[in-house]
Amino acid sequence: MQDMQPRFGYSDLLAMPEDGRRYEIHGGELVVVPSPMPCHQIAVTELLMLLCDYGRRAGGIAVVAPLDIVFDEHDVVQPDIVFFRAERRHLVRPYEVTRVAPDIAVEVLSPSTAAVDRGRKMGMFAGYGVPECWIVDPVRLRIEVHALENGVYRCAQAATGGDIVRSVLLPDLAFAADGIFPFA
Repeated sequence: MQDMQPRFGYSDLLAMPEDGRRYEIHGGELVVVPSPMPCHQIAVTELLMLLCDYGRRAGGIAVVAPLDIVFDEHDVVQPDIVFFRAERRHLVRPYEVTRVAPDIAVEVLSPSTAAVDRGRKMGMFAGYGVPECWIVDPVRLRIEVHALENGVYRCAQAATGGDIVRSVLLPDLAFAADGIFPFA
């Protein structure tokens, strides 16, 4: 006899009382997302400002967590930042949950979430067709740009220091890696 674990779904998440915590659902498993350190939040803020400025110029939109991206009933994530290009911006509806893959998902690593961000979440992003994923490491002061190719991510760039980060999906977006880490 198999031991069947109940699968947690988005409808279950909606029925939970508000407790101030952030949750994700990975393959039907409820995951608590711990609160990040200041270096994480500073990097998120710098990247959000950069992507919002780009969005104003190019017509896209950047949104910061907490924001549920509901890939399906049993896969719900809150990337630190998501970006939708101008031609897909209409898919972000102000008064509805987002049920489509973003063009770019940004994960800023924390010691407690790094393995999940690089593992399960990147795999989920690839499986649901997110074209580009950025992994930002505020401890190593490193930004990785991963491009989706044939259903898997290829590291297109790993930038540190004064290296210029270039998006694969947004070829006119470039910025200095060290500008994201003003605390270093």
